[in-house]
Parts: sequence; C-alpha cells; structure tokens
Amino acid sequence: MDELKQQDEEHKLNQETSAAGKSVSNVDPRSWEDDEPEIPEESRPNLTDLFESIPDDDKKSDDDERSQIHTDTDDFDEDREDEPEREDELEELIDEGNKEEISEYYEEMQPADFVEEVDDLDDEDLQKLPKFLNTEQLTEIMEEADDDTRQRISEHLDDDTLLAMFEDMSKDDIVDILGEMEIAHQKRLLNRMKSGDRRIIHTLLQYPDDSAGGIMTTEYIALREDRTCAQALDTIRDIGPKTEVIETIYVTDEERLKKLVGTVDLRDLLSSPRNTKLSEIMDDQVVSVEPEVDQEEVAQVVSKYDLQAIPVVSSKGSILGIITVDDIIDVINEEHDEDIAHLGGTSAEEGLDTTLWESVRMRLPWLLINLLTAFLASFTVKMFESTIAKVVALSATMTIVSGMGGNAGTQTMSVMVRELANGEITFKENWKPFVKEILLGVVDGAATGLVTGIVVALLYGNVYLGLIIFLAMIGNLVVSGIFGFLVPLTLEKLHADPALASSIFVTTATDVLGFFIFLGLASAFLPYLE
Repeated sequence: MDELKQQDEEHKLNQETSAAGKSVSNVDPRSWEDDEPEIPEESRPNLTDLFESIPDDDKKSDDDERSQIHTDTDDFDEDREDEPEREDELEELIDEGNKEEISEYYEEMQPADFVEEVDDLDDEDLQKLPKFLNTEQLTEIMEEADDDTRQRISEHLDDDTLLAMFEDMSKDDIVDILGEMEIAHQKRLLNRMKSGDRRIIHTLLQYPDDSAGGIMTTEYIALREDRTCAQALDTIRDIGPKTEVIETIYVTDEERLKKLVGTVDLRDLLSSPRNTKLSEIMDDQVVSVEPEVDQEEVAQVVSKYDLQAIPVVSSKGSILGIITVDDIIDVINEEHDEDIAHLGGTSAEEGLDTTLWESVRMRLPWLLINLLTAFLASFTVKMFESTIAKVVALSATMTIVSGMGGNAGTQTMSVMVRELANGEITFKENWKPFVKEILLGVVDGAATGLVTGIVVALLYGNVYLGLIIFLAMIGNLVVSGIFGFLVPLTLEKLHADPALASSIFVTTATDVLGFFIFLGLASAFLPYLE
C-alpha cells in the first residue's frame, strides 16, 4: 500500500514538471525509463532559452550603474554637440543687469579667477559691477586683486562701502588700498575709522611700500611668557578668527613692553599639559627683521629659514607686526618681474595697456643711454678706418666678435644678478668664480673662434684673417667674463640695482673692446691681409 502511494506521488510530480516545462534534478532517472514514455525532442524544455529569459537583477543593476558612469570620453563624443564656451561672460551678465546671475557666477569660481575676469573689464562695466555684488564678495575681490585693479575698483565705491569692507580686511591690505588714493580721500576715510584702527593704519602708512613695515600686518597673536597653555588656548579661541596666522604664537616678556622673546608652535601648545607656561615650551631663537628692511631682503630671510611668517620688531625688540608667507610670495613675484624688466631696459610698471606717452617716458631714457654707448663703439671703429678701407672683409666679420662677446657677457651677468638677488656676494670671498669666468672665456672663445676662423678663412681665402678672428674671439669672451662678473658686483656695492644698468655697461665693454681687439690685430697683420 505504501509502495503504491509512493508511485502515485512520483507520477503526479512528473506530470507537474512536464507541464511547467522544467526538468527536476531530484527525480530518479530510472522512473523516466520505466514509467514514462520518451518525450519528443521538440517538446523538451530548452534550458538555455529558459535561463536567458529569466531577468538577472544583478546584471540589470550593473548595466544601470554602468550607464550612469561618466568617463572622459563622454566629453569628447564626436556625435555630441557641446555648448560653445562663452567668452566675456561676465561682461554679458553685467550688460543684462541680473544681480542674481552675477552673484551665482561669482560663487561658482574662486575669487582669484573672478579677479582675472574683472581685470579685463572696461571702465564702464567696472563701474556697474559693485552694484551686483555684496560687501563680502567685494572684500574678497579686493584682497585678491593687485594694486592697479584695487585702485580701479575703489574709484567706483562710495566711502560707506569701503569702510564696511575695511572691517573685514587685514590691515596691510587696507594700507595698500589707501596708499593708492589721493591724500584728501585717504584722510577722509581715516577720520571715519575707529580710533584704534586709525592709529595702526596711520603708523603703517609711514613706512615705504617696499619695506618690511610697508607689507606687515598687525593681526597676530602675542602672549606673555608667564601665561599657561590653558590660558593661551582660551585667548586663541577669542581672537583667533580675527588674526591672519594662528599656527605661530609670539611670546613677549612679562613687563608688558611687548618685547619679543620667543615663539610657540600651535602643535606644541596643544600637546603640552594645561598648566605648562609658555616660557617652558617656547623657542627663544627668533628670526625677525626691522621695519626699514627692504622687502627683497625679507623674502630672502623667509626663504632661508623656511618660515610661514616673520615678525617685524622695533630697534628695542618690541614686536610691531608680522609678514605672512602669502605677502612674501607677492614680493618674490614682484621683484622677479622688476629684475626681468630692468634687464631689458624697461620698467616693471609698463604693460600692454600702458599709454603711448607713458611707454615713451619709460623707454626713451634708456634708449638714449644706449645711443651714447653706441657712439663709443663707433668712435673705436673710426680709429681703424684706414685698416678697414684696405681690407673690406673686416667690416663684415668684426660684428661677429662683438656679438658673441655681448652674448657671453649677458650669460655671466645673468648668473651674477641671480646670485646677488639670493644674498650678498663679496669679491674677496668669491675670487675663485671670477677666475673661473676668465678661464671659461678662454675655452668658449677658443671653441667658437676656431669654428668662426675656419669658416672665415675658407670664405675669404685668407688663413691670417681666420687666425685674427680666432684670437679676437678669445680676447673678447675673456672681456665679457670680467665685466659680466664685476659690473653687477660694483653696482651692488654702490647701492644701485645691478639688474637695471648692468646690461648697458657689459654690452658697451664687449662692443668697444671687441672692436678694438679685432681691428688692432688686423692692423698688426695688415701686410698679410692685403
């Protein structure tokens, strides 16, 4: 009975499986042979089609995720038509006069990038711009802009707006802006400031713009050495948001004279016990500068000691302010631009937008000086007119000697100007490099002179002419090494800018002496040249 019941259940199970078109793996295969007829091939279930018809949720989710992945190739799809990049978008937004869109456009980029677009605005658009930005945005722009752009923007701002901006700006930036204004406007704004701010800014305005006092800020943290770490941290929480630098805390003496005695790193302050006094963890080896020091020298000190900020102290050692690394970077860029401009005989103040008469005023004096030096070279050539008249080839080859000497002198001069910019150089301590420049002139002169001599000898069919230019090239490159080394060093000792006038003196020396050496040798070998 039980056996019949079991067979009946197996028979039902087989019928259900056949009706559903599925194979059942747990059925005994012998039951198919004994109890069921063979299923025709066309009615057998196709397992491959069956499995492919079942939706794969995991695969579907993978495909969906893959379709949402953005690749760089999407940006460069040939079938895709991107919107053309809009140039002068800020000008268009100003012309439309939509304050909300201009504000959103500002928030989408860094202030420094926005300032670059502001620089390209004409006066009419620049006059409209402040109407579409709030005080906070204008403050950020003024902090990032250079002096010229600040001046252009401030001309279109009323006193109330400027004073509101000054409340959130550092004192050194305020001084930079006021320093570019007319005296009357400057006094009017100062009179409306708080007495404490007015006193600080008035003091900063007394220092030259390119001095340590002119670029320092008074927003720093200075605490007495008898303060504990707990007290110092409480003070930092209160005044920290109003200062430019909190990584370094400046420590003064206990007599309340603000005499700088050390510095404490914020990391050391946080990791020290609460009751530890600042005098116990401070570094008493403080690197500082006085307010009259030139900004280029300040940059050298900061670079030498890898400082994030450098304190400015009075002659008595009292701290007056600090100079932060962002100002030092601006100084380095400014000095670099100035040196490059001076090497070319122009002014760092000149740009593509400089007016015609301003460019004439900046360039013409140096051109006139160069003209005078050209006359010296001309007079040297005139001394050998008779020699040149007898050997015309000299007139075509002598410029090679002077030109190569000028190039070699510029190389030596450039090295010296860079070294002088990095620190003080004395001839007594650096006579070996001077000898090296002389030997370098001999080697370079012999190499270039040999090539030139061979070419000239073959071109004019005169070996002696090739020999003369070979010797003259050595002599003039030695001259270039001597003057390229000594001229910048001498100008530095005379407290003149070595980058400003070095090129004039070096070029004059290589031209005059180069012509003299070459034509003098030609006169000596004249019988062999005719």
